[in-house]
Amino acid sequence: MKTKLKTKNIVFKGLKIVTWIIFVGLCIEAGGLIVNFIFSLFNPEFVQNLYQKLDLSEMYENSKLAFFGMYGFILTISILKAVLFYIVIVLVTKINLAEPFSRFVSRQIYKISYYTFSIGLLSFMARQLTANLQHNGLEIDNLNQFWTDSQAFILMSAVIYIIATIFSKGVEYQEELEETV
Repeated sequence: MKTKLKTKNIVFKGLKIVTWIIFVGLCIEAGGLIVNFIFSLFNPEFVQNLYQKLDLSEMYENSKLAFFGMYGFILTISILKAVLFYIVIVLVTKINLAEPFSRFVSRQIYKISYYTFSIGLLSFMARQLTANLQHNGLEIDNLNQFWTDSQAFILMSAVIYIIATIFSKGVEYQEELEETV
């Protein structure tokens, strides 16, 4: 029995490390995008040399509104992903595995589902807007990397919401049980 618990703790610690690595990577990506956006405001010639070889110079020249709209989606989605993993880090850091059913854990799981849904919804909207801009003659294939997984995020948010609801009911039942004892 102790070896199973020890194995679970090792796996959980490994997941904490992976979560931190993903969080740092997402923060670097969001930070790079923010810095490049600020550079592009003050030096429009810099638009062709954006982060991840994101050349939006044609869009900037043809429609500044489309440029700022698309870049707004990119920034918002990347920041939301970093915030999502921050919430996951808070959850895995503060959870008590001996007694996981708590109000805190339930709230964190709900937050994760909301942020996941927001990312999926914004990604879906951005993808539709990108397709519309492409029909108007703008070359924007390099933007699709930022919202290819919109349906996955929406589906994942539904699954996480169901888990959060079950967890919330578990917390209620546990509190009722504690009151009767």
